[in-house]
Amino acid sequence: MIGQTKATKESEIVRHWHLLNAQEHTLGRLASQAAQLLIGKNKTNYVPYLDCGDWVVVTNAAKIKVTGRKAEQKKYYRHSGYPGGFKEITYAQQAEKDPRRLITHAVSGMLPKNKLRDPRLARLKVFITPNHDYEDKFKAPKKS
Repeated sequence: MIGQTKATKESEIVRHWHLLNAQEHTLGRLASQAAQLLIGKNKTNYVPYLDCGDWVVVTNAAKIKVTGRKAEQKKYYRHSGYPGGFKEITYAQQAEKDPRRLITHAVSGMLPKNKLRDPRLARLKVFITPNHDYEDKFKAPKKS
């Protein structure tokens, strides 16, 4: 008898914690790595219709790098919805104001645009310094 492919159920999903250090990394390369972990494509039980991804903690967001002249030329846009509510800010200005938004924006752009995007982004935790609130998640369990 030939075996059949087993469908993954939501109750079978196990989430792990991953720590990424943004220091000396390029924004796009770090964001694509984080997006892949959030989606869960590295898991053997991945299915596109379930949220199989893991938790991702990014530290040292203030030390992320971009190549070329992107620091001066790259712009981020938003609109309030009101007439004249168009705002734009350069990468350098955003990095000075809140560097966490740079990583969050880049990762958001690399996730599929569907109903699973917001829950995946909620599992991305970005910190400006090397200190973070999730130290207990990365400690090895005690053996008895």
